[in-house]
Amino acid sequence: MNIKQLWKDCLVEIEAGMSKANFSTWFKNTSIIKEDAGIICIGVPNEFVRDWLINKYHKLITKTIANVYENMRAVEYTITKIETTKQELVTAEKNESYINKELPLKDFYINPGDNLNPRYHFNSFIVGSFNELAYAASMAIIDSPGTKYNPFFVYGGTGLGKTHLIQAVGNSIKDKYPNKKVHYMTLEKFATDFINSLQNNKANSFKEKYRKYDLLIIDDIQFIGKMEKIQEELFHTFNTFHENNKQIIFSSDKHPNYIPELADRLKSRFSAGMIVDISPPEYESRLAILKVKLQELNIDLDQEILEYLALTVDGNIRELEGNLNIIVCQYRLKNKPPTLTEVKNLLKNNMKPKKNIAIKDVVKMVSEYYKLEETSIYEKTRKKEIVKVRQVVMYLLREDFNVSYPLIGQKLGGKDHTTVIHSCLKIKNDLKSDPQLLQELEQIRIMFK
Repeated sequence: MNIKQLWKDCLVEIEAGMSKANFSTWFKNTSIIKEDAGIICIGVPNEFVRDWLINKYHKLITKTIANVYENMRAVEYTITKIETTKQELVTAEKNESYINKELPLKDFYINPGDNLNPRYHFNSFIVGSFNELAYAASMAIIDSPGTKYNPFFVYGGTGLGKTHLIQAVGNSIKDKYPNKKVHYMTLEKFATDFINSLQNNKANSFKEKYRKYDLLIIDDIQFIGKMEKIQEELFHTFNTFHENNKQIIFSSDKHPNYIPELADRLKSRFSAGMIVDISPPEYESRLAILKVKLQELNIDLDQEILEYLALTVDGNIRELEGNLNIIVCQYRLKNKPPTLTEVKNLLKNNMKPKKNIAIKDVVKMVSEYYKLEETSIYEKTRKKEIVKVRQVVMYLLREDFNVSYPLIGQKLGGKDHTTVIHSCLKIKNDLKSDPQLLQELEQIRIMFK
């Protein structure tokens, strides 16, 4: 096997799936330096590139190599010393201009000055129980940026509206305070700029560039784990913002306590402001989201179709809108509204099959996780540890398996449906401020898979 040719072939495929700037920054000066019993060792120029490839591109790299070399068992990364030519430095210096040029290709609405998308505003943002705390905090920040909830840390699963929310804050502050400088970016862009500044001996320019803003919004902060130097730079940037009453906002797919290898001092800084989660939207919010989307598209659909979508697509908002777009496309293609039967047939391959599980099996798994006897869940007791576990069972039956409130109450000791509703709301509210409970539910859900 020619390892040079192998990596060359892989790079062609990798480059096709990303921007020139990102490819140049992260894959320049990389090579396969050896192969040993199916273990591919990739040489990288420094620790920043190594950490970023491991955190952000490892799955892509592994899959790409496996498609070309069937004997691959694993991929490892080793720092190798590679001389940097003047030409490469010039290329690195131009990375930022490459990125700025490519932004309009990704979304021509994006403002190149502040990187904000004007489509993300609160007039199209649906507020429900799943995001009301994050929304309320956002309104407080808009009223008094830099003094309330600073930093503001939003976390939640993919496609739940985090980016919409934080960019809407940016757009609102820009509208309300025209003299304030606002900037939105992903952590990847922050890291790219930082590495380029080191390569070009322009560390001071980097610091000046980002510390001139009055509001800095950084998306996808979860990838910062293991990147010690970038964590250090972010720490100092954060301190500068906080000391000068400038607002800083972060988003992540997980609570900062569960970002791998995140420095304690950053966890402490994040906790000093406000950390709030956005959970999956409930049925009523999903229905409202669909109606707002149809208003934007100037399309009418039967209520039963919207109710079917809201009931069936219980994943993220992006998935919900994606299925709606398929229906709208069919509507415009045929120039007539579809029937519910046609919609079901159109989306049959997109719909995830509902998880079927017996209530007693949920009780068994949750009881085992908390090390309680199953029978205690059905007993009439007010012992705190048992009440909590029973409430978790009720919450999971309702949220994950869509079991009706009356049936849950009937099966768990003959409880009234209002008791079940109260229990579900109790867990939902506790999740907003209790990261330990959030972790427990994540671990229990893994047991269902």
